[in-house]
Amino acid sequence: MIEGGVSVSTRYAAVSESVAEACQKAGRDPSSVRLLPVSKTHPEEMIEELVAIGCTRFGENRVQEMAVKASRLGSGVSWTLIGHLQRNKAALACTVMSELQSLDSLELARVLEHELEATRLDQRLPVLVEVNTSGEPTKNGIAPGEVMEFTRELAAFGHLDPRGLMTVADPDPVRADAGFAMMADLQRQLKDRDGQGWDELSMGMSGDYRAAIAHGSTCVRIGTAIFSQRAPRSG
Repeated sequence: MIEGGVSVSTRYAAVSESVAEACQKAGRDPSSVRLLPVSKTHPEEMIEELVAIGCTRFGENRVQEMAVKASRLGSGVSWTLIGHLQRNKAALACTVMSELQSLDSLELARVLEHELEATRLDQRLPVLVEVNTSGEPTKNGIAPGEVMEFTRELAAFGHLDPRGLMTVADPDPVRADAGFAMMADLQRQLKDRDGQGWDELSMGMSGDYRAAIAHGSTCVRIGTAIFSQRAPRSG
């Protein structure tokens, strides 16, 4: 599908190459960073074009939109929820998502545990803890100083599989860089405390993924650079 004169698959290939170059510059194996296309507000045709070239996991911000796309695209596509999850949408989310990257409260953890116990039996949901590194009140996530205690509490939820941390960086490049460094330090503290796990760092989007990779990001969430500008919402 052509958007802005360039196909979605061409832009995906270009971003993949740029991610690999950023990894090499940072002395990292390119396979250590997964590229998560963020398909929010974009039509199924664009997603299908990427599925045709082997990309089968996509990030979405809104539970309802994710559910509609999942019903239309079928079981060959898996979904990561990266947006804030309201507790009253948790039941629907648990029927669709394969991963949650925005766990930000123990209340949500309790609701998820209840829903997963009823629907997934012995399966565990991979989750990342969202951290507000920018300090902006409009952004979701727990404060950096709460991470150690919060992650201890997660041990009580047997259907959740905490794998790492996620953040949405400050738009200012200098502040964003400081936030990425903070996330890497928090990850080191978690690994030191637990001796294992906490391997995932989801940080970096279209404008800052190269800096995030330099600080150890293992997942970059790319929307605009792949899908071009967001489609306007109807209504």
